[in-house]
Amino acid sequence: MTILNPFEPIGCWHPGDLPPEPLASALQRTLLNVSRPVFVVERPDGLCVSQSGSAALGGQARAGGDRLPLRAYAPPLPPDALGEPAFKAKHGLRYAYVAGEMANGITSVRMVTAVGKAGMVGFFGAAGLMPAEVETSLARLQSELPGLPFGVNLIHSPGNIELEAALADLFLRRKVRLVSASAYLDLTHPLVHYRVKGIHRDAGGRIVCPNRVAAKVSRVEVARRFLAPPPEKILRQLVGRGLITTEEASLAAAVPMADDVTAEADSGGHTDNRPAITLLPTMLALRNEMSAVHAYPHPPCVGLGGGIATPEATAAAFAMGAAYVVTGSINQSCVEAGTSPAVCAMLAEAGQADVTMAPAADMFELGVKVQVLKRGTMFPHRATRLYELYTAHDCFDQLPARQREIVEKDFLKCSFDEEWEQTKRFFHARDPKQIERAEKDPKHRMALVFRSYLGRSSTWAITGEPSRRIDYQIWCGPAMGAFNQWVKGSFLEKPENRRTVTLGMNLLFGAAVATRAAWLRAQGVHVPGGAGAITPMELPEIMRLTDGATTVRPSSS
Repeated sequence: MTILNPFEPIGCWHPGDLPPEPLASALQRTLLNVSRPVFVVERPDGLCVSQSGSAALGGQARAGGDRLPLRAYAPPLPPDALGEPAFKAKHGLRYAYVAGEMANGITSVRMVTAVGKAGMVGFFGAAGLMPAEVETSLARLQSELPGLPFGVNLIHSPGNIELEAALADLFLRRKVRLVSASAYLDLTHPLVHYRVKGIHRDAGGRIVCPNRVAAKVSRVEVARRFLAPPPEKILRQLVGRGLITTEEASLAAAVPMADDVTAEADSGGHTDNRPAITLLPTMLALRNEMSAVHAYPHPPCVGLGGGIATPEATAAAFAMGAAYVVTGSINQSCVEAGTSPAVCAMLAEAGQADVTMAPAADMFELGVKVQVLKRGTMFPHRATRLYELYTAHDCFDQLPARQREIVEKDFLKCSFDEEWEQTKRFFHARDPKQIERAEKDPKHRMALVFRSYLGRSSTWAITGEPSRRIDYQIWCGPAMGAFNQWVKGSFLEKPENRRTVTLGMNLLFGAAVATRAAWLRAQGVHVPGGAGAITPMELPEIMRLTDGATTVRPSSS
C-alpha cells in the first residue's frame, strides 16, 4: 500500500508577471482575491504564494530552471460558483442563495425585490396575510421584478383549508411560478392543485411543470412525500372536481411534488430544532433513494436553512452538498424587513442563548411551538402559561380567580368577554365557522381568545407598538446570535447598516474564502485561522474582489 506524503510537490509552477511572496504575509490577501488561483510554491527560503503564472500538475511535472515545486493549489472560487449549477439554472439565478419567507410580510416586497435584482431569490412572507393583501404585494413584485425570479410562501393551514385554497388559487391566477411550502405535515389538495396545474409536454416530448414548489422539511416522513409524485388519490379527486384534467393527472405521476427540498435545521419560527450536520446528509440520501426509485430525469435539489449566519456555516453547508442556502433570522434585522426598528434593535443585541420555544398561534391547540427571541420580552413565558391554562381547564371561568385576573390585566389588558368580541371580528373575516364552534364549546372559545394574544403579539412587534413591547413575539433562531458575534465591531453591528444583499454577499464571499483555505489545508499547508476568515466588508469591495481579475487555471501534466 502506497502512503502519499502530503508534503510532496503536486506539480511545478511557471512564473508569471509577479514574483511569489512569503506565505505568512501574503496568504490572507491571496485567499481574498477569490477570482484568481492560489499557487503555494517552494523556494529555498520557504513556502511562498502567488496568483500569477501557471502550473502543471502530476508527478511528471518536474521543477527546474525557473520552475518551482508546487506544494498546493486552490482554483478560483467566486461566490457565484458555490452551490448546485442545476438549481441556479432552473431558477435563473447567479447565486445559490435564498432569502427565506418570514410571515406577515416580514420578508417584504422590498426585501424580495432587492435580492431578486442581485441575482438571488427571495420568498415573500405571505403567511398570516389575507388573500387581498397578498395579491397587492404580488402585483408590486411582478411590476418590480419583470422577468426576474421571486417566490411566495404557502403555509399549511390545518384549521383553515379554505384560506390555503384561496391562496393557491391566487397564485395560479397571478401566474406565480415559485412557491415555498412550509409547515406541512402532509400534502393537501390546494398544494397539489398548484403543483400540477398546467403540466404538459413540450415540443421535444419532455414533461414541463410550470409551477415549482420548494418544500421546507425537517422530518424524513414529510420529505418522502415531497420527493414522491403527487398522491394518486388526491389527483383523482382534483380531476373529479374539475380542477385539473386527466392528462395533467397522468403527467403528474412522473414528477416529484417538489422541485427543491430545503432541509430546515434549527431555525426561527416553526422548527423541530434539528441539527444541520445530521439533517442535511439524511435528506440528501433520501433524495438519492427516491430519485432512483422514480427515475427522475432531473432529481430535486436539496438546500439547507437554519443556522446559516456566518461564512463558516455557509461554507460547511456547501461542503456537505447543499445545492443552496436559505437565510431567515438574520434578514429580519435588515432595513428592508417588514418589521419595526425596535425589533431590529432587539435582534441586533441577541446572543445564541437568547432564544426559546413558545406555543404557536396557528397550531395552539395541537401544542406546536415556534422558536422566538426571549431577551427583552415576556412573550415566551406568557404564551407558555396560556397553553398550560388551556390544557388544564375546560373554560375560562374554571381558572382560579388570581389566574383570571393576571390574564385579563397583564396579558389581554381587557376582560375576557371584551377580548372575545375582538376575536370574533377577526374570525368573522377569516374563518366564521370557528365562531360557531366557539359559541357551543367554551374550551374552544378560550383557545381562540388565547390565540388572539399570540397572534396579535407578532403584530405589535411588526408595528413597534410601544405599550406592548414586553409582549413582542419575534421569531428568531440561534443563527441571530452567531451573526451578531461575527459582525461585532464592524459596520454591520448596527442594524441601520444591515441590508439583505450585503449580508448575503458577505456570507457567500466569506464561504468562498473559507473553502479555499480548507483546500490548502487538505494539501498540507498550514493556514492560520485568521487567513481563512473575513471580517464584514462593504458590498463594492466584495464585488471588486469577485469580478476584478481574469482567472488563471493550471494545465494537466
